[in-house]
Order: sequence, then C-alpha cells, then structure tokens
Amino acid sequence: MKTIVAGYDGTRSAERALTRVRDLAKAFGSRVVVVSVAALEPLPVDGAFGLMPYYYRASEDLTVRADEARWQQHRERVQSFFADAGIAAEFAGMAGQPAEEIVAVAEHQQADLIVVGTREPGFVERLLGGSVSQGVARRAHCDVLIVHPQDEETEQ
Repeated sequence: MKTIVAGYDGTRSAERALTRVRDLAKAFGSRVVVVSVAALEPLPVDGAFGLMPYYYRASEDLTVRADEARWQQHRERVQSFFADAGIAAEFAGMAGQPAEEIVAVAEHQQADLIVVGTREPGFVERLLGGSVSQGVARRAHCDVLIVHPQDEETEQ
C-alpha cells in the first residue's frame, strides 16, 4: 500500500479511521493523504413546495465558499495526530459532495486504499441513499476500508 487516502470530518468515527490509517501507514510505510470536504452552500432560493433543497451541484456561475476555518482546524489536528506517530500526512481541503470528492482525490493520488469512518445512519440518511462511507464504497476504483464505531459510540 503505497498511498492511503482518508476521509476526515472531525467526528469520532473519523478519528477512529485516522487511527487505523496511522497503524497501516506505519506497517506499510505508506504515504497518507487526508481529505476534508466542506459541503456546498444551499441555493439561496426555495426548492420545490417551498422546501430548501438538500444539496446542489456547483456550476460555473455559482461561487463555492470554502470553510477555511474548519479546514485549518482539521489540518492542524491531522498534522499533529500523524506527527506524533512520525508520519508525514498531506491534507486536502475540498468543497463538494464528500463521497465524490474523496474518491476524486484517491483517483488523482493513485491511492491503493481509501479509509473512512462510519456511524449508524439515521432514517433520513437511509431514505436519501446512504452515508458517505457507502457512497465512497460504491464509487471507488480501489479498495475501501470502512472503520466501524466502537460499541459505546453506537449507543450514543
């Protein structure tokens, strides 16, 4: 495993995934790229029936505002986490749909493995087509490791 890409959003499940990435990177001497994705802002207009749309696709005429402060927090946390283990990690802050962006970075970096955390999806998440981890697993052209939460995390 030369290159491992990890999805990171600051949650406990993402932290758990980083722990697995750290262990794998140490064992295989892998290069690590951590991806943090800021969701696109909702459209400033109402959707069908007066409801706000869940997401939209960016186009050339829409300006995407990146969440720079959150990326900086994530970058600092990731670099500190891996530096403590003696591993250099690259950080990629992206804007868009998380599963799509994580897979795009993995393809660009020619990753051998993508690691993402997961949690038990709620009703709305299941209704709308699943979680980020499911989306990554469906789209990826390389192996995907989905790190499940510990028992106490699933109870909360």
